[in-house]
Amino acid sequence: QVQLVESGGGLVQAGGSLRLSCAASGRTFSKYGMGWFRQTPEKERECAAAIDSSGGVTYYAGSVKGRFTISRDNAKNTVYLQMNGLKPEDTAVYYCAAKSVSGGSLSTTPAAYDYWGQGTQVTVSS
Repeated sequence: QVQLVESGGGLVQAGGSLRLSCAASGRTFSKYGMGWFRQTPEKERECAAAIDSSGGVTYYAGSVKGRFTISRDNAKNTVYLQMNGLKPEDTAVYYCAAKSVSGGSLSTTPAAYDYWGQGTQVTVSS
């Protein structure tokens, strides 16, 4: 079992920055692909960013590319999402997810992930 705990969400003005953190329990974090997903009441859960187990391969949704950066520290069992240039349309609940199968590769599909955090609210005011 893996437990994921997100932190760092909050209210920020458009153009501002936030850094989300996701701390994972367990000794096999370095084997998991990780993803940051976001969801609003109007939209399905979407992958904002993902990273493979080594940190060498990353994915970004087109809407966040150039503004968000995903990274991980396997020694600290933590994955981060640095969000710069935030826009009102970035407002959502952000979820951290861990994927334990397929050799640590990343995925953009929610169904591929085995473990989920509780979510953290990000609100961007205009």
